[in-house]
Amino acid sequence: MPARKQARACKAQKTAHERSAHSHFSDMFTVIASLMMRIENALLQRWLGEAPILAIGLALMALCIGLLAAQGIDPDLAGVWVNARLFALFVMLLAAVDAGWQLYRHRPDSPLGHLKARYASSDARQIVLAGAPMLLVAIVLLPFFSKMKAAIPLFNEYTWDDAFVRWDQAIFFGNDAWEVLQPLLGFPIVTAFLALLYQLWFLLLYPGVLYFAFGNVESGLRRQFFLSYVLSWTVIGGAMATWLASVGPCFVGPMLGDPRFDDQMAYLNAANEQVPIMTLQVQQMLLEWFHADANGLGSGITAMPSMHCAIAFLYWIAVRRISPSWGVFFGVFFFVTWISSVHLAYHYAVDGLVSLLAVAAIWWVSERVIKAWDALTSDQATLRTNTVPAE
Repeated sequence: MPARKQARACKAQKTAHERSAHSHFSDMFTVIASLMMRIENALLQRWLGEAPILAIGLALMALCIGLLAAQGIDPDLAGVWVNARLFALFVMLLAAVDAGWQLYRHRPDSPLGHLKARYASSDARQIVLAGAPMLLVAIVLLPFFSKMKAAIPLFNEYTWDDAFVRWDQAIFFGNDAWEVLQPLLGFPIVTAFLALLYQLWFLLLYPGVLYFAFGNVESGLRRQFFLSYVLSWTVIGGAMATWLASVGPCFVGPMLGDPRFDDQMAYLNAANEQVPIMTLQVQQMLLEWFHADANGLGSGITAMPSMHCAIAFLYWIAVRRISPSWGVFFGVFFFVTWISSVHLAYHYAVDGLVSLLAVAAIWWVSERVIKAWDALTSDQATLRTNTVPAE
């Protein structure tokens, strides 16, 4: 009898342990499932909030493709692949810098384990998934803008340069804008430095976009930035550039036979003999692409409005709401970009002024679009919550 009681007690104890283990695993799976659901809901909420950007971006891209196809231009994806590779390159460079900094900062016993925990965690995967839609928009958008920019002569003739020259002269008391700046900036080493900064604007299109897509940026600001980014490239760099078709000071001579900026180009070429002026090579390349009817990424010639100024101004508006000190930096960068665009013969001064006003208007509209969308989705969510099924 004692043996039987002991056996039953052992069996009961084993059963209790099994139930406890089953309960433990059940609780663990419940926690994991709940966590996954919260992550999934967070992603869906973020993607839902970005729906207007995706919808507007797709609609504008479809319009671009239709306009290009109507002119017999094949809207191929070659530029998209080039742009994707550039983004991939910057992702790898930034990851390498971050990895080096993390290893230097923490000095872990297991470097590979430390990096795996940082880059292969569920949090890291969630960040990647969350930012992927806006990155996709940036990858696809720019190549089609380049094609539209290169196709401007098919839709409108370059007839606005003379008007913009007169606008500049009205502002600067009968002088061209570059002549007013020349006593301050007309030194080869200064010109070379401004040309370098002008080329570094390129970083706004890649590391800058990656930051806003994957960085810790407030939801409303991030969406307002990306909607403004999409509209800036399409409305300012596409529609307005086609309507106000102009080539800019550096191209009026070779393209339009207008010699009025020959003195400015003579200075730039003379300065290039002393210190390399990087922008001169780019201007020559753009001219060659224009005559070859190239329409790839970065091709096309247009002056009004200035996309360099537009994007630099957009970053200033957005970044100053994240960090006042970085806002000052980007404000200075915008101003330097504006005066550099004039000094380096890419733009008239009014090109930057029109860009500034256009971006400010787009930023205002984008904020209201995002707020209206948030109000609509919030009302729909409240309606679903308060709806009681009929019995």
